[in-house]
Amino acid sequence: MHQGAYHQPVMTDRVVEGLAVRPGGAYIDCTLGDAGHATAILEAAAPSGRLLGIDADPEATAAARDRLAPYGAAVTVVDGNFRALESLAAAHGFAPADGVLFDLGISSRQLDAEERGFSFRRPGPLDMRFTPGEGPSAADLVNALGESELADLIYRFGEEPRSRRIARAIVAARPIDDAIKLADVVRRGSGYPRGRTHPATRTFQALRIAVNDEMASLEAGLEQAPLVLGPGGRLVVIAYHSLEDRRVKRFMRAGPMRPLSKKVTKPSADEIEANRRSRSARLRVAERPEEGP
Repeated sequence: MHQGAYHQPVMTDRVVEGLAVRPGGAYIDCTLGDAGHATAILEAAAPSGRLLGIDADPEATAAARDRLAPYGAAVTVVDGNFRALESLAAAHGFAPADGVLFDLGISSRQLDAEERGFSFRRPGPLDMRFTPGEGPSAADLVNALGESELADLIYRFGEEPRSRRIARAIVAARPIDDAIKLADVVRRGSGYPRGRTHPATRTFQALRIAVNDEMASLEAGLEQAPLVLGPGGRLVVIAYHSLEDRRVKRFMRAGPMRPLSKKVTKPSADEIEANRRSRSARLRVAERPEEGP
């Protein structure tokens, strides 16, 4: 994979600043992806810093291992889910850590891979699993759930106000095994006029979250972060939709972590212009108090 094919990370400077990266520190990137943030962290932590990178997508860890090879023993890359953060950190010698990063959501590489089925703009099998072959696919849910179950899923995880209309249209059009077909069914069934936001956006988000059990994983990862961080350690989370961001905000305000800012950090206008997929990103930072959780 060449440099131009890597996913473009969001708010990299703010991530390094939020983590308070220092030379010799130990950091955990819970959503390693193509290692854009990880590379910046390692550069700031040089010469003796260390990084543990975790990702549930084996294609991501393969790309990251290739990209991070020049850093040698400073990097440990693990195939896994951050819902097991505490055990993974302990197993690889990263407890306590100086900083933990969660960059939630989906990468450009995953969106652009037709065979993964994440995008409503590309034909391909309706899969959406971060770990291919593990658990039910989006097609399994779309074709097996009852109409009311499907509507509830789309409303709960997509915050889609027209979930019942959409679910009715999906059930009437089954079987649906292709991403483009689903997007077209949702577009016609939703009754939304053509606009800047595709009518299938929330439905695809909901299915992806359900397929990968993302909210339960986020809950588990957040709860374990204070147990992994040392006193004064930093937690940085980037969320891309309100469902995630509200959960992160509640967690940081409830303790034991201490939020370092009342306001969320958003990408600059220049960054959004350079990377349109960054426009919905919301970054929050919290610190583990010196007295510990």
